[in-house]
Amino acid sequence: QVQLVESGGGSVQAGGSLRLSCTASIGTLSPLTMAWFRQAPGKEREGVATSTPNGRTAYADSVKGRFTISRDNAKNILYMKMDSLETEDSAMYYCAANDRWMNPSLLALRYPYWGQGTQVAVSS
Repeated sequence: QVQLVESGGGSVQAGGSLRLSCTASIGTLSPLTMAWFRQAPGKEREGVATSTPNGRTAYADSVKGRFTISRDNAKNILYMKMDSLETEDSAMYYCAANDRWMNPSLLALRYPYWGQGTQVAVSS
């Protein structure tokens, strides 16, 4: 069982930046495929970025070039730096994990472990 706790959300103006963190209750992040998802009111949950144990990453087209996913395996923390934020980025952001080997995936059904979310609000 992997427990995940997100932090770092908040309110920011368009064009600003935030860094989200996700701390995992596990000895090391090394074997986990990790991902960030988001869900805005009235919309489906969508994959934003993912990071595999062997360093592969993938991003949703809407955030490419603006968001960067990274991980500190020793500290058990997953990060996502979000730059050039847009109002459309406003959502609840969730951290997710899979403790089995998998290719990079932004499909929510591939991840059995989820955090409670952290809210991001971007104003114009």
